[in-house]
Amino acid sequence: MRARALIRITFLGAFIAWLVLIFSDVTILFSDIRGLHPDIPVWLPRFVFDLYVLCLFYYYKFKIEKEESLNFTDLLWRVFATGLVATVVSLGLRLILFLLGDTALATNILFTDVVYHINLALFLSFLMAAFTSWKRLILYQKSKWLIRVWTVFEFTLLFALLYDSINSGANGTLSTIIAVLLGGLGLVLTANMKWVAYLNFKQKWTSLLLLLLAFFYLGYFFYTTTRLADFIGIQSTSFLDFREHTFSLSIFGFVMVYSLFSFLVILFNLPTSSVFEQKLEEVVNFQRISQSIQTEQSEESVYNILLESSVSSVFADAAWLEIKSASEEDRLFTYGISEPEARAIQEHVFNNKIKGVLDQGVDKTKNLSKHLGTLKGARFRSLLSFPIVVKGEAIGTLAILKELPEGFNKEMTRVVSTFANQAGISIENFRLLEEAFQNERYKEELKIAKTVQKSLLPENLESNDDFDIAAFSQSADEVGGDYYDTIRINDHKVALIIADVSGKGTTAAFHMSQMKGIFHSLAQQELDPHEFMVRANQALVFCLERGSFISAIYFVVDSKSREITYCRAGHCPVLYYTCATDKSAYLQDKGAALGMVKNKTYCNMIDVYQLKYEKGDVMVLYTDGITEANDSKGEEFGYENLEKTILEVKNKDAKEIQEHLISRLYEYSGTDDINDDFTTMIVRFK
Repeated sequence: MRARALIRITFLGAFIAWLVLIFSDVTILFSDIRGLHPDIPVWLPRFVFDLYVLCLFYYYKFKIEKEESLNFTDLLWRVFATGLVATVVSLGLRLILFLLGDTALATNILFTDVVYHINLALFLSFLMAAFTSWKRLILYQKSKWLIRVWTVFEFTLLFALLYDSINSGANGTLSTIIAVLLGGLGLVLTANMKWVAYLNFKQKWTSLLLLLLAFFYLGYFFYTTTRLADFIGIQSTSFLDFREHTFSLSIFGFVMVYSLFSFLVILFNLPTSSVFEQKLEEVVNFQRISQSIQTEQSEESVYNILLESSVSSVFADAAWLEIKSASEEDRLFTYGISEPEARAIQEHVFNNKIKGVLDQGVDKTKNLSKHLGTLKGARFRSLLSFPIVVKGEAIGTLAILKELPEGFNKEMTRVVSTFANQAGISIENFRLLEEAFQNERYKEELKIAKTVQKSLLPENLESNDDFDIAAFSQSADEVGGDYYDTIRINDHKVALIIADVSGKGTTAAFHMSQMKGIFHSLAQQELDPHEFMVRANQALVFCLERGSFISAIYFVVDSKSREITYCRAGHCPVLYYTCATDKSAYLQDKGAALGMVKNKTYCNMIDVYQLKYEKGDVMVLYTDGITEANDSKGEEFGYENLEKTILEVKNKDAKEIQEHLISRLYEYSGTDDINDDFTTMIVRFK
C-alpha cells in the first residue's frame, strides 16, 4: 500500500510539474515574441523541468526498480510498453498537425511549443523507464565496485541536471567535463551484460525484437523533438531546448548505447543458446533424479524420471531401463519405444554375440550404434548402454536410442554415464529410505503390539487374608511371550498361572494372547489342574505351528484347606521356602510342555501335585529368563543365585522380595537390557 501511494504521488508531482513547465515556457516565449518583459522568472521553466525529471525518476524507481517479480524479458516488455504508449500519443499529435495543414493554428509558435513539450515529456518518460530498467539489468550480479560506479554515475547525472538549471546552455568547459565523465562512466557500466547468458533461445529472440522497437522509439522521439525545437528556435531562443541540456543528452546517449550493446551481445550469443539450454536441462534433470527419493512414492517412479531425464538431456528419441532381479523376472521400463522393439534389439545383440553392457559382458562396450545397422526393420540407428550399479552390483541396464546414425558424441556419452551413476545412487538412497520407513512402521506397529500385550497382563492380582502376590514381567523385544495371571474361582479358591511361549517377538506375543483366553475360559469351570492342562493342550495343538510350545504351571490355592494343587507343564521348577524349617527347595515334579504332544496321550504326561502352606512360606514362580540371564563373562545367573537371593529377603513381603530379586538380577547382568523375556511371580502366605 505504501509503494502504491508513492507511485501515485510521484506521478501526480510529475504531471503538475509538466503543466507548470508548459505554462511558464509558453508565457516566456510569448513575452519574447511580443518584446515584453515576462511576468514570471526566466529560470522557472528550468526549475520545474528538474522537478519533472526527479518525479519521473522516483516514479519508475518505485514502479520498476522495487518490483522483485520482474525478470529480464519483463523489464524489456515494460520499456516496450512505455515506448509504445508514448509513440501512439505522439503519432496522434502528428496526425492532428497533419489534418490542420497550413492553418494558422498549425503554424502558431505557441501551439508548436505546447506540442514540443508534450513530445519532450513523452520522450523523457521513455528514457527514464529505459534508464531504470537498464539499471536493474546492469546490477543483476552486484559487486561493491559496480554499485560504487553506478552511484557515482547517478550523482553525476543529478549534478548535470542541477547545473543545466542554472546554466542556460550546454557549452563551456564544465559542461564538457561533465559530458566526458558521464560518457566514460556510461561505457564502463554498459560492459555489464551478464544477464544475457541466462536467456534461453526464445527469450533472446524476444529481447532482440523488443530492443529493435526501443531503437525505433529513441530515433522517432529524437527526430520529432529536434524538428519541433528547430522550428521554434527559428523564431525565438527563449524556450527550453533539450539539446542544450547535458543531462538530457547524456541519458539519451546512455540508453541508446546500452540498447545497442545489448542487441549485439544477444545477437552474437544466439548460436550458444542451445548449448546453454542443454547444460541447464542437465542440471535440472540431475536435480529431478536427486530429489526423486523425497518426492516419489515408488521405485518405479524413480525409474521413469531417470528415463525422461536421460532422453531430454541428450536429445534422444527413446530409452529403456531393464532391472534384473534374482527372485523375480526382469522388469523392463520403456520411454518412446515399445517393449517388443526393445526385446528385438536385445535379442539381436545377444544372437550376434556382441560383448558389452547389454549382456553384462567383460568388455563394457557402451556405444553399440554400429551393430544396429544389421538389424532389419529397426527404426533406431544409435544406441548407448550403461549399467546401473547399486552397492557395487549391477542391478540393471540403461539404454538410450536415436533414430539418426552416429547420433551420440563423446559429450553425450559422458552425460548419460553420469546420469547412470547418479541413478544408481538415487535408487540406492530410495531403497535405504524405503527400508527406513518400513523399519519405522515396524517400530510403530511393535509399540502398538507392546501396548496391547501390556493390556493382556493383569493390572491387579488376586489376594486375600491368606496370601499376597507381586509380579513383574519384562520383554527382551518390544513384545514377548511371558504370561502370568490370577483369577478367583470361588470364595476360597484362586487360580494362578505362569507360562512361557517358545521364541520371542510378535509370534510369541500372539500365542501368549491365546494362552490368556484359554486360562480365563477354563479356570472359571473349576477344573482340577490335570484336567485344565489336558484341555489347554487340546486347544493349543490346533493353534501352535510345528516346533512351537508353551511351558506353564497352573495352581489352585485353597484358602479353606490351606492347600495348593498344581500341575507343571515343562516349566521352570518352583522355588518354595518353608518358614517352619527355614529351608528352601525346588519342587521336584514333571510334565510335558503344552503343544509338544498333539494326541490324547498327553494326559499320561501330566501329574498333579499337592502341598500344604503355612504362615511365612514363600513360593517363587519365574520364567527361564531369570536363571539364564548372563553376566559380562557369559555365565548364567542360575538356580543357586536365585535361591540365595530369595533367602536374603525371606521375611519381607511379596513386593519387596520381587524388587530385591530384580535389582540383584540387573546388578548381576550389569545392564537393564536382559537378552530374554523374564517374569517373576512371588506368593507370600500369611
